[in-house]
Amino acid sequence: WALLTNASDYPRWNSTVVSLEGTIAKGESIKLKSSLDPKRVFKLKVKEFVPLRRLAWGDKMGIRNFLLSDASEGQTLLEMREKIGGPLFPLFAAMIPSFDESFIRYLSDLKNEAELITIKK
Repeated sequence: WALLTNASDYPRWNSTVVSLEGTIAKGESIKLKSSLDPKRVFKLKVKEFVPLRRLAWGDKMGIRNFLLSDASEGQTLLEMREKIGGPLFPLFAAMIPSFDESFIRYLSDLKNEAELITIKK
């Protein structure tokens, strides 16, 4: 949870994030630059914030949800879902690159950083 909610630290541990500005808290706005298109700034709103359980941010075109749950042996299971759409989406859908590899890297980076923190404790 601490990794997901510390905006300024994202570029250090996550290779898919060039920068993330703002405060990750309910109703706050953040500005994200992704390695997929570093020139573009995604202006996102934190739509859901339930400490240790749920986080969601997005804009008019999409939303990213993080769902956390307890797993065995004190571990946490994280599920990330992204939904992109909206009434104008079909007009430019073909121009949007696949996010699959970026999502895998994002989650892999998160897992690696969480494991490093666990080892250091």
